[in-house]
Amino acid sequence: MGRTPFPAPPSPNSPTGVTPAGAPRPGAAAVPGAPRQTGPERRTLVVGRGISVQGSVQDAERLVVEGTIESSMIQASELQVAHGGIFRGGVEVEDAELAGTIDGTLTVNGSLTIRSTGRLIGKVKCRRLQVEDGGQITGQLEMITDGVSARPAGSDTAKAELAASEGSSEAP
Repeated sequence: MGRTPFPAPPSPNSPTGVTPAGAPRPGAAAVPGAPRQTGPERRTLVVGRGISVQGSVQDAERLVVEGTIESSMIQASELQVAHGGIFRGGVEVEDAELAGTIDGTLTVNGSLTIRSTGRLIGKVKCRRLQVEDGGQITGQLEMITDGVSARPAGSDTAKAELAASEGSSEAP
């Protein structure tokens, strides 16, 4: 019971003390498995296991979901839903990796990777898709192509373009 819940901050005179912003702290080791930063730090929001968040998220460049997020629309550069993590709502990102569950609408302008434990329920648009054995997609999938503007798959124009590209004579 004599322990404090948080360790005391290092003293400025200690060999592993505070250094100028952005400089690595002497004696600090890299965290195994952590992404390496090549430029300025990215604004990252991590929703840990057992944590639930409802509402909007703004200005996060990287979103890591280990718990649960419910939101109407989030925009970020990168989305990572860890095994056991749940995202409900809408999100638009450059790249996404899914090992947990997304239930809603996902737009990925770059690459979407669905791991073996990943489940996507709802509507997804992406430019590149990789699904590991065991990964699941239930709902609507639309591939973003450079030559064709993204249109809702339910529209008559999109159905006509699909029929024409498949050489079908079926009318929309």
